[in-house]
Amino acid sequence: MTPTSPAAPLGAPHGALSGIRVIDFGQMVSAPYCAKLFSDYGADVVKVELPEGDAARLAGPFPGDRPHPEKSGLYFFHNTNKRGITCNVAHPEGRRLLLNLLERSDVLIENNLPQRMRAWGLDYATLAATNPDLVVISITPFGQSGPYSGWNGYDLNAYHLSGASSRYCGRPGEMPLEHGTFSADYFGAVTAAAWGLAAVYGRDQAGGGQQVDVSCAEAIAAAFVGGQNIGCYAQEGRFDKRTGVGMPLGAPATILPCRDGHVWMLALEPGQWNGLRKVMGDPEWASLEMFQDMYSRAQNADVIYEFIREWTMQHGKMELMEKCQAAGCPVTAVFTIAEAAAQPHLKARDYFVDMEHPQLGRLKNLGAPFKLPACPGGPERPAPLLGQHNGEVYREQLGLTTSDVRGLAQRGVI
Repeated sequence: MTPTSPAAPLGAPHGALSGIRVIDFGQMVSAPYCAKLFSDYGADVVKVELPEGDAARLAGPFPGDRPHPEKSGLYFFHNTNKRGITCNVAHPEGRRLLLNLLERSDVLIENNLPQRMRAWGLDYATLAATNPDLVVISITPFGQSGPYSGWNGYDLNAYHLSGASSRYCGRPGEMPLEHGTFSADYFGAVTAAAWGLAAVYGRDQAGGGQQVDVSCAEAIAAAFVGGQNIGCYAQEGRFDKRTGVGMPLGAPATILPCRDGHVWMLALEPGQWNGLRKVMGDPEWASLEMFQDMYSRAQNADVIYEFIREWTMQHGKMELMEKCQAAGCPVTAVFTIAEAAAQPHLKARDYFVDMEHPQLGRLKNLGAPFKLPACPGGPERPAPLLGQHNGEVYREQLGLTTSDVRGLAQRGVI
């Protein structure tokens, strides 16, 4: 079974995923970002929004902190290269429209609670009966089955359920802390894109489409916590907990202050340690034989960190990074967001692209996160305005007339 060739693909003509038709029926982060990975690499992705629009349109950030449904940075980033339509699936005609679109699609990506999909009459059994070859990628905090599957939840609910915050976030002996924004949603989205694509190309082996059930909590548990912790506890009753800043078993492996910020200091192997010694001017204390072993250094971390801190405070973070890297010691500057955005390494890799948007004007966006030299991906067209492609998509894919589309809008179907 080969992907359906779109009648008028908007993706890159030679994109790696050209020829795959996708319906994005998600909101906020996980499903839209998963669909973006398809659209930015050439798939023809149609974003289907309820008439009120994706909740991300109200989430910002907004230029000048002035809310506007067409100027949300969150929405803009997640929906590049997509066509956008509206469809009220709670209306019988709207539900029928979506099912008709899905008959002609390879993939549906959604992140609605299972009970909401059932209430709309869009449960997997109905979708599979509509199109047996359809791959349905469902991304939720806790998955499609199990006692938590019907719970309301967001990114941080999934993150903390995995045990990751107990393992990583916060100081030892103190309360755990939340992690970075949307980390569970992004890990779930990338996981879903990888295995959803596998399901698309594996339809011959599977005998048709299937539902790819992605739990963001489980994606985080596998990636952040992993068998080293969950598996070890299940077998032996032991697990690691947060250690605060730095690694407890080897040193130096920590964040240290410097003249203009902070650096991540890592020098565990003998060659790395001796490279750091050389950059520091080979101080007498560092030449002690006991400090040739990273475990011995860890046992004396309080002492050696104070010595290294005295040295780092005399230098800037870029100077420290460049000199240490030249000596084979993996030290990196700890960038602020503003510094990362101006970073020459990312610019050299074409990670930033300039785009035009009818409401936002000219602005920078993040480019392709994965490099495919033979068929480069990345955003070329801005996120769609609400319902921007209603006429185009409904005429092209369902054969409706302009009058039909106008009537649907008047009846509140789109």
